[in-house]
Amino acid sequence: QLSNTHRPFVPLRDYMAAQEDAPTQPGSFDVSQYMTKAQDPATKDFVMQQVMIRCKDPRASLDFYCNTLGFNLVMYREFPKWSFNVYFVSPMDPSRIPGTPEEQWAVCMNTPGCIELTWNYGSEEEEGRVYNTGNSDTTGVSDGTKCRGGFGHLGITVPDVYEACERFQELGVEFHKTPNGGGMKGLAFVKDPDGYLIEILPQGPMITKPVDCAGVQVDGGAGYKDNSK
Repeated sequence: QLSNTHRPFVPLRDYMAAQEDAPTQPGSFDVSQYMTKAQDPATKDFVMQQVMIRCKDPRASLDFYCNTLGFNLVMYREFPKWSFNVYFVSPMDPSRIPGTPEEQWAVCMNTPGCIELTWNYGSEEEEGRVYNTGNSDTTGVSDGTKCRGGFGHLGITVPDVYEACERFQELGVEFHKTPNGGGMKGLAFVKDPDGYLIEILPQGPMITKPVDCAGVQVDGGAGYKDNSK
């Protein structure tokens, strides 16, 4: 039996009207203008096309993003002169990916939400993890202190978080938080081969199940933890 923990849908106009009478909470401010402003003609064709992360081993990263998360390689470029390659991945139907580099570029540059995996030659030969993930991480810090970086995580949505996490566990994916772990239930965090966090969220309502892939009860798990600390 699923317990539905999501909030009911509230039309924006009703939400804004309710906020006018609501007391101001610490740290909150009125963001409605950013939801209702008219689209600027100068920026209407802009595309939020990519986020770039560095990877230690491109084969391991491509295996994870393409085989574990179900993305496809849309385009890649090799720059031996500067000792790095880039690989753009996206959850795209492979039938949409053309055959020539020029056509791949055009499709890639017009596809929202790609991940650009950047490999600097030689990093695959280094011991341990190479790049700081931004989340209370000591990697790359000379004095060994934890770095409170600005980067937090990537994120994907799935039809069923609990079923997706069962599959991830079977594939040996490293978890940072299972669906019933922590204080926020019904979502998960997994790690890619470099340790970057990837949030797993539902495409529909936020629901919970009695037990998750790690055997954690819905009323169990530790409390909320700030990943940046």
